[in-house]
Formats: sequence, structure tokens, C-alpha cells
Amino acid sequence: MHNFLVALQSIDPVALRIGPLSVRWYGIAYATGFLCAFMLMRSFARRWKTGLSTDDLLTVLLYAIIGVVAGGRLGYCLFYGPGYYLSHPLEIPALWDGGMSFHGGFIGILLGGYIAARQLKVSFLTVADLGAIGAPIGFGLGRIANFINGELWGRVTTSSWGVVFAGAGSSPRIPSQLIEALLEGLVLFLIILFLAYKKPPLPQGSIIGWLTIFYGCFRIFSEFFREPDVGIGFIAGNWLTMGIILSLPMVIGGIVVVAWSKKRGLLQENAFQKSKLN
Repeated sequence: MHNFLVALQSIDPVALRIGPLSVRWYGIAYATGFLCAFMLMRSFARRWKTGLSTDDLLTVLLYAIIGVVAGGRLGYCLFYGPGYYLSHPLEIPALWDGGMSFHGGFIGILLGGYIAARQLKVSFLTVADLGAIGAPIGFGLGRIANFINGELWGRVTTSSWGVVFAGAGSSPRIPSQLIEALLEGLVLFLIILFLAYKKPPLPQGSIIGWLTIFYGCFRIFSEFFREPDVGIGFIAGNWLTMGIILSLPMVIGGIVVVAWSKKRGLLQENAFQKSKLN
């Protein structure tokens, strides 16, 4: 049976050109993800009676944007090319050349949320839970943008379907970006939304804990369809990749956070009470 081939070089990663300015699908994905996350944060902040105002949530959003961009770039340089970037430190801020790490961005956004929580004198775990509700939307949109860009492609396939990516040779490949968009985006969003709507609300820290667990599991599963990172390849055997190594601590850490949150049993309400600061 012949493969179904799709030439991605016909998909322009630039969505809109206005004179010398270019608006890329990747940027639109980031902006849309943050906008949706903010709207969900505002809705659940009211639902949980946290006392957080719109201005407070905008502060959280600002720190989150800074954290995800800085963390994503630094994480990429550290996890995927430490030798090169130590030799070329001036290229570390070169975001326009590409190269962002999800795991670095995840650490960065948590640090940004922590700084915002300290500044606002509110519970960090409540802030993290609020951000976790909309996060899968950004994950999913980001993977779709990866697909449009023709990057982070899957492994070569001999099945009856596949996608040919410009720059990846003529062999059809698994569109692993779409698998990740489905699992890390839609499926994860539905799971987290279900948990967020539970009555009574789960204790502080539960939502971010479950997000971390499920994302780690979905990412590990997706790595078996994804081409290993260029310049790194398989770490061991024919299966262990850098993505799996970085995702395993997420699963373990998420389990610890969920168990710890359940034991403490603090409610989301009254996030401004200093006795509930974390």
C-alpha cells in the first residue's frame, strides 16, 4: 500500500506580512495560548473565590510570558547544545534563530508565577493551579505551529500514511507534532478542566500536580514516534531520548505534589491569607 504524502514546504510559516514585518504562526500560537489561559484564570479565580483581581492576574500573566520565553531559550541552550552555546554565548539570546525547550519553558513559567505570587502576597500553589487550567491550550497550539513550521518531525514510517517534511528528506514520517497536539493539548485540557470543575474544589497544588503528571506521561509516549533531537540522538538503546529523560522527573515530581497537596488539604479560597502562603 502506498504512503499518503503531504509536502509541507507549501505551508508558509508566516501568516501575515505587513511591509517589512512578518507575523508567524508560531507567534500567533503563543499569543492565543496566553490569551485563552488568562481568560480561564480569570474565570476560575472568581469561581474559587480567591480574591485575585484582573490586575493581579495580568501581573501573573506578564511574569509567565517572561518566564516561558527566557526559560524556554535557556533550557534549549542547556539541554540540547551546552557545548555550542558555551562557546558562542552571544547567540543564547538569539530567539529569532529558533530553539526553545518545553521543559525549560515549564521551569521558567513556574519561576515567573512564584515571583508574581510573592509580589502579590498570594498563594503560589493557587496561582500555579490557575495557570495550569489553560496551559494545555498553549501546548496544543504550539505543537500545531511546529507542524506548520515543518520542525520536530516524527520518525520515518513504512505504514500506509505519512508526511514528507521539507528539510527532512523524501521519506514519509509520522506527524508526531499532531500526536502531541492531540494528547498534550486537547486530551490534557479536557482532563484538567474536569479536575478544575470538581466539587468541592481540589486542594491547592492538585491541578498543577496532575498537569505535570499527565504531560510527562503523554510526552514520554509521544517520544516513541518522534525523531530524536539532532546532535543528540538516542541516549541509550533504540528508545531513550532526551525528551524522556526530562519528562520522567515531571511525572515523579507531579505525584509528590499531588500527594503533598492532598495531605495538607488547603482550599483555593482566600488566596490572599498570609497563613496560606506557599
